[in-house]
Amino acid sequence: MPKLLFKEEQRFKQIWLWVILIVAAILPLYGIYQQIILGKPFGNNPMSDGALIGFTIMLLILIGLFWFVRLRTEIDENGIRMQFFPLLKKNIQWNEIESAKIVTYGFIGGWGIRLWTKYGTVYNMKGNRGLAIQLKSGQKFLIGSQKTDELQKVLDQLKLA
Repeated sequence: MPKLLFKEEQRFKQIWLWVILIVAAILPLYGIYQQIILGKPFGNNPMSDGALIGFTIMLLILIGLFWFVRLRTEIDENGIRMQFFPLLKKNIQWNEIESAKIVTYGFIGGWGIRLWTKYGTVYNMKGNRGLAIQLKSGQKFLIGSQKTDELQKVLDQLKLA
């Protein structure tokens, strides 16, 4: 088993994000309570009971996705493993990589997975720094990181910076 040189796991921990999600969940839950349990229409133009329940379930699933999403990055002597759980995994060997460098990418329209940026696909949870990778095939992607100093030391050690 190759020696692990770098490991990072990130989650959506932004307080403001969780406040928005929780507030967004309270409203339809209150609507269910008022409309289905108390029998009073919720709002001036109430949804049907089924639509209200369906909307609330979809919203709770979305909140659950935010809770479970993780960005894991691992680097060893063989290459880079990135997992944006539960959506995708990448396992890139060093011989497939043309270049790998730490960059400050600025605001790219939010967090999560961003397509068609100048860095290719960006996988990030917060912040504006990460590991920009260009493969020999021409494909580019960027993995956001909160540990860029540690990551730079690993790249220097592997003579990739």
